[in-house]
Amino acid sequence: MGVSPRPSRRTNVALLVLLTGAFVTGLVAFGTEGSPESRIVSVAHGVLGLAILVLAPWKSVIVRGGLRRRRPHALAIAFAVVVVVSLLAGVAHATIGPLEVAGVSALDIHVGAAVTAVPLAVGHVIRRPQRLRAADLSRRTALRAIAVGGFAALAYGAVETVSSVVGLPGARRRGTGSYEVGSGVPSAMPVTQWFTDDVPGIDPDSYELAVVRPDAEARRLRYVDLLAMVEATETVVLDCTGGWWAEQTWRGIRLETLLGPLESGSVLIRSVTGYSRRFAPEDVGSLLLATHVGGIPLSPGHGAPVRLVVPGRRGFWWVKWVSQVSVEPDPAWVQSPFPLQ
Repeated sequence: MGVSPRPSRRTNVALLVLLTGAFVTGLVAFGTEGSPESRIVSVAHGVLGLAILVLAPWKSVIVRGGLRRRRPHALAIAFAVVVVVSLLAGVAHATIGPLEVAGVSALDIHVGAAVTAVPLAVGHVIRRPQRLRAADLSRRTALRAIAVGGFAALAYGAVETVSSVVGLPGARRRGTGSYEVGSGVPSAMPVTQWFTDDVPGIDPDSYELAVVRPDAEARRLRYVDLLAMVEATETVVLDCTGGWWAEQTWRGIRLETLLGPLESGSVLIRSVTGYSRRFAPEDVGSLLLATHVGGIPLSPGHGAPVRLVVPGRRGFWWVKWVSQVSVEPDPAWVQSPFPLQ
């Protein structure tokens, strides 16, 4: 007969699996827009997070026993602290709403702590490895996993129900976890950008947009030229990874008008800050280079003179302060899922 794994080891293995699942689903949810599929990912992320809390009593017993042993605990304690902080901040954002103190939101803390936990988790696993055994795949283990998952799912449903009945802000969040801010009122939208960027000072009179195709002569269009080309209006939701969304009416030039038909390669949209995103040829028909929002010219904080509008994608695809549009031979997938610059 095989020896049954120690309860402490089972708990540690389960927590490792749950933490990995929570991080992966959080990463996927961070990059997906408010489709039914993204809602499923967000729910899975919440259930996995609550499953970690379900196992907290068992883990606390292990921790108390470990603290009595004479071995270094600093890494394990730091790991535990950032995980708890991430969980609590995530629950706060999902229920109480977009809390913010000194410019730092609960969602910022949730994401920041989760990212910080990754190297700590790797170090913790290297120092105290937990290897899977045959007994971990037993029917009893599967039933325990189902029980933990069931309790976590019930807890998630209870939190959602209470939020709805009591009228907590969390009941009004989008499938991505974002809250509505400033729909129809552009001036009420938060001014946000990728963490490596600052709002640049751009003089519209000297601004030029470079349009580059390998099979044609490069063009440089002034702001007044672009205004004369404005042709399209789109009402689109901007869902920011900072935890807010807004539906606005954008006006500008369709990208396909500037570029013409494309069959291969990709389109690189670059900002004056160096920030860029790459798109496949089939995406070009839905992209808009906006000069106006809500019937008025864009403000500097919202991307003036020109920003990209990308229906169905999160805010980090909506390149602000566009300085260059170029057709390149590289496919769209030769970029990181999330911006690195």
